[in-house]
Amino acid sequence: RHHQGHQTTTQFRNAALGEARAQFDAELKALNQAEAQQHAAVDEWQARLTAGDPDAIAEFFSTVLDRYGYAIPTPCRVVYSAASNRLVVELELPDTDVIPEAKAYRFVKARGESTFTPLPATERKRLYASLVAQLALRTLHDVFTADADGNVETAVLNAHVSTIDPRTGQSIHPCLVTVRVTRDHFEQLNLAHVEPADCLKGLSASVSRSPAEFVPVKPVIEFDMADPRFVQTTDVLAELDARPNLMELTPTEFEGLITNLFEKMGLDTKQTQASRDGGVDCVAYDSRPIFGGEVVIQAKRYKHTVGVSAVRDLFGTMQNEGATKGILVTTSGYGQASHEFANGKPLELIDGGNLLYLLQEHANIEAKIEVPEDWVDPVGADYLA
Repeated sequence: RHHQGHQTTTQFRNAALGEARAQFDAELKALNQAEAQQHAAVDEWQARLTAGDPDAIAEFFSTVLDRYGYAIPTPCRVVYSAASNRLVVELELPDTDVIPEAKAYRFVKARGESTFTPLPATERKRLYASLVAQLALRTLHDVFTADADGNVETAVLNAHVSTIDPRTGQSIHPCLVTVRVTRDHFEQLNLAHVEPADCLKGLSASVSRSPAEFVPVKPVIEFDMADPRFVQTTDVLAELDARPNLMELTPTEFEGLITNLFEKMGLDTKQTQASRDGGVDCVAYDSRPIFGGEVVIQAKRYKHTVGVSAVRDLFGTMQNEGATKGILVTTSGYGQASHEFANGKPLELIDGGNLLYLLQEHANIEAKIEVPEDWVDPVGADYLA
């Protein structure tokens, strides 16, 4: 009887062991399959990165910036343009409540409680402004450090904060820092020894005059207009809302549209002439005192990225005219050399995405840019093939 009991116990134990073994094998198989799928996904992503796929590159930088491990969470949105090797980052800054209200704490033994010395409001504002500048520089540093493949020649950073306007009680999302910088320029910096606000100024950044009071600045590039797919996307309702395709307008229509845009923006167009490459050349006048003066505007309908020679030509024309500013507009984009040449000069470079934004914002024109398959840039056009 004892032998039979032992045999039954052994059978139960073996059966339980068999079930556990089967469950273990099934879980191990599932883990191996999941691992294989993950490896395959990583390999596919790596292949897309190597091939220069814009979506894969944007996903890579999004992952990098989300996982670098700031002590303060700073979510980001990114978009990459392969045509100009440009990465646009929209950084979400922390609100002012990240700066402590207390300067020091003291325990009062007689009352058995702690008290604190408040941090002066001016010091809190100074600390917040410094934090904003440091986060902006750190994000740019992370971009160029992580870019081992050299996909990014130019980085644009717009640093926003989501907060409440104390005057209206409404939600606002002002931009507090906006900057465009090339890799070559940024890599010359020694961030361990810079003063953050001065460093941004040296990069020609536009910084809020009072970040703690959420005074906004205008982004170098509107993030939602930076995505090259915005330019190329065909709206299903295009025929209904009659959005003009800038690439299909006649030269006269294109000239009229550009002229109308800058008139709506406050410029008085004094003279227009036919451009040698089929675009628009305008000499306009900004009537504002002190800041105003003559403005040279050139607009080029290009498929390819505009080369630096076109920017040099604009600067030369501006000097010959004695103008105070030059504006170059294109339906495509600009390369690193163009931005480097324009840096520090009274030149404004407006790409296709920003042109569409300006038309919508100032002239109430819903346009689009769709390059016909048979489009050929004008003979003699200055661009990067």
